[in-house]
Amino acid sequence: MDQDTESGFESLDPQDWPAMRALAHRMVDDALTYIETVRDRPVWQSVPPEIAASFEGPAPRAPEGALAAYEAFAAHVLPYPMGNLHPRFWAWYMGNGTVGGALAEFLAAVMNPNLGGGSHAANLVEAQVITWLKDMLGFPASASGLLVSGGSMANLVGLTVARNVGAGADVRHQGVAAAPRPMTVYGSVEVHSCNQKALELLGLGSQALRRVPVQDDYTIDLAALQRMIDADRAAGLQPICVIGTAGTVNTGAIDDLNALADLCTREGLWFHVDGAIGAVAVLADNVRHQLRGIERADSVALDLHKWMHIPFEAGCVLVRDEPAHRNSFSLTPEYLEHGTRGLAGGNLWFSDYGVQLSRQFRALKVWMSIKEHGLDRFGRMIARNVEQAHYLGGLIVAQPQLELTAPIGLDIVCFRYNPGGLDDAALDAINRELLLQLQEQGIAAPSYTTIRNKYCLRVAIANHRSQRSDFDALIEAVLRIGALLSGSTSVAS
Repeated sequence: MDQDTESGFESLDPQDWPAMRALAHRMVDDALTYIETVRDRPVWQSVPPEIAASFEGPAPRAPEGALAAYEAFAAHVLPYPMGNLHPRFWAWYMGNGTVGGALAEFLAAVMNPNLGGGSHAANLVEAQVITWLKDMLGFPASASGLLVSGGSMANLVGLTVARNVGAGADVRHQGVAAAPRPMTVYGSVEVHSCNQKALELLGLGSQALRRVPVQDDYTIDLAALQRMIDADRAAGLQPICVIGTAGTVNTGAIDDLNALADLCTREGLWFHVDGAIGAVAVLADNVRHQLRGIERADSVALDLHKWMHIPFEAGCVLVRDEPAHRNSFSLTPEYLEHGTRGLAGGNLWFSDYGVQLSRQFRALKVWMSIKEHGLDRFGRMIARNVEQAHYLGGLIVAQPQLELTAPIGLDIVCFRYNPGGLDDAALDAINRELLLQLQEQGIAAPSYTTIRNKYCLRVAIANHRSQRSDFDALIEAVLRIGALLSGSTSVAS
């Protein structure tokens, strides 16, 4: 019996296509208005208790309908975002997204392919995006790559290959216990915590991560790194990898990547770069020189949903040695046998390069965004954020009640309110409350960190909507709130 005449047939398609089409147009119009007017709203606001309570009910057993579902979203979800679309969001390091990227995500969901493998256009899109990124970072055409959820997964993939190459045993078959000596990996004390998680997941344990001291500019101390490698070898351990950081999460510091590449070549170590924050800054004229040496890495992790503003999730890992990458993950049971013809055809199966078989079509939003804007425009946005960081630094230095707590690295500015005459404990308390009031009043959303035991505000300016007036407003608010908290009346005009 034909499906369209089968008695009692039910599917998940709309029963009223014209009504769904009208609702879809309304959704798009509302979404564009929401983004267009983002500056008119508070950066962030807490979810009221009565709204939070609405999420505690049981799942509906009977249909409520698409219109009711959308209206619940519009009333209970959309007004209470994290805030990262806003021009004054400078907290956790994440991008703003774009209109085109959001629409591309919709189109990817419409097609709804699985990017594990097979012969279809979505694989070609991802392959081209990876080729573009290899060219961008100066990697050879023979290198491999994979789009992943973000920097955490990208670092895990890169470090997996490093472990498998350096173990001295077939760890895929025998496990890490078969390695003749315990393996060690090196990164600065500023290395992102996801790298520790990766080593724990890889069976090396957190003790395998050797945390190297940093210099005054928060870059890795190369002499200390060499001493630690030598000491570990003398103790019977097996150094396998050095992690260079291209943009630390606290201060934006970039390690001397060329020097690290030289050291890894000399010592026979895998050179992995965690470039989740700063790798894409190769596009910016005022930063590119700081990233020299990234093209020499054995693997690089980078995030596109940060400084390139691709909607979440969009990370990437590049690996110079394609066979080593594929051999670390490839597993092809009979039901996934790669063919030469038909749906299972095609010589590139992305499931051979990572842990996921089911993979979303995240490449489309990257591909369409690069086509829409061009790489040079992204570079200009990045360069402007770096300039804005130094503009903010100048505003801070000009105010006697404020102090920079770290050198400005890339686009990250760390500072605190300090009117004088108070000890560090009192200053920590004032600055903690100051941060909360900035957020709760919807003025701006910096985050915080601790620099040399000093609590400070951290402004990470990965924002294509920020203007200089936003930083003027931030400093005015910090001085005003800080004066009230400290009991001072010496607020600069």
